[in-house]
Amino acid sequence: MSELVISGLKATVGGSEILRGVDLTVRSGEVHAVMGPNGAGKSTLSHVLMGKPGYDVTGGSVTLDDADLLSMETWERAQAGLFLGMQYPTEVPGVSLDAMLRASFVASGRTPEEVTDRVLVEAGRIGFDEKFLTRPLNVDLSGGEKKRNETLQLGVLAPQIAILDELDSGLDVDALRMVARRVKAATTEGDGPLGVLVITHYSRLLEELQPDHVHVLAKGQILASGGPELATELESTGYAGYAEEEEEPSGPVEFDPFGEPHGV
Repeated sequence: MSELVISGLKATVGGSEILRGVDLTVRSGEVHAVMGPNGAGKSTLSHVLMGKPGYDVTGGSVTLDDADLLSMETWERAQAGLFLGMQYPTEVPGVSLDAMLRASFVASGRTPEEVTDRVLVEAGRIGFDEKFLTRPLNVDLSGGEKKRNETLQLGVLAPQIAILDELDSGLDVDALRMVARRVKAATTEGDGPLGVLVITHYSRLLEELQPDHVHVLAKGQILASGGPELATELESTGYAGYAEEEEEPSGPVEFDPFGEPHGV
């Protein structure tokens, strides 16, 4: 069993403070949904957890199974069992999905010969056309196909904790259902069930993903927590009681392996 513990996390982007003391714990088998107004720091939280360049941590701590994540490089966080499903998955010309996954298996000491069979199984579970499996990673895929591709990678890699930034973006109703159910199944499968931190604006994803906990992130902090009923409440009331919408400033980023636009 794994545990991601975020304590008093503070971070700045381009000199502006975005996270102002975030406290959150995600354990194996749990699904936590983070919702909130634009500019509240939701995507900033995901980027800081995974180690995106251009984000400066100014306080607090993050541990995964008692290991200090903030002291690790991004690849070390991945090897420790952290996975990020990006809001804007990156295209990687010249690198196939199979090659990337095999390299990941080798780096973590697993047998790469397992990859091909596991990819085929996962593709079938989420309705991902096999013709996309031989393409360079995410190249010429639609937004929805990229999200299926990310979910396939999640299923094959089997991390301990997954951060999913707007998993529902670009997915039609049927694709959303398949992807959400695959993620939910991962929370009960295997020797180390998945813990999930999902960022979303809409309750339609949560209807399928069935979170155990829902949190409102506003003004750089978790201002409210509850069960699935909180998401239903937010759908009707909005975030007026928590914060006004504002843009997150974008900081200087020399190399960005996480995607294109600055998320919300």
